[in-house]
Amino acid sequence: MTRFTAPIAEQIWDMKYRFKQADGTPIDTTVEDSWRRIARALAAVETAPAEWEPKFYDALSDFKFLPAGRITAGAGTERSVTLFNCFVMGTIPDSMGGIFDMLKEAALTMQQGGGIGYDFSTIRPKGAKVKGVAADASGPLSFMDVW
Repeated sequence: MTRFTAPIAEQIWDMKYRFKQADGTPIDTTVEDSWRRIARALAAVETAPAEWEPKFYDALSDFKFLPAGRITAGAGTERSVTLFNCFVMGTIPDSMGGIFDMLKEAALTMQQGGGIGYDFSTIRPKGAKVKGVAADASGPLSFMDVW
């Protein structure tokens, strides 16, 4: 059985990457179980899965290769999650409706386990006039708090 080099490494594996049942009971009892789960899932899409699974397992063993966190957490779990870590999202329109449409998109992406990145520079600065409502804009920082 592989030993973690530091207690914090084992804690992070247990909290974020170890496959568990909904009640918290571990399905991956060891880190080798996690490597086997990931290797099996990655090999499943190959033409010869039985040939590729041991190769993927060998790459993962002893932490020689660490896939992205979403792959480690989600591959082989049959859960409806993304295996991509980060998404660069579209431009945020400078309107209340557009801002909240992007917020909804972000929420749905994060629900599937993905991280998001947005460029808030398209939202007018704090104090800028907002036509039609006789008010000043609250600026991008106020919307960043919502994210």
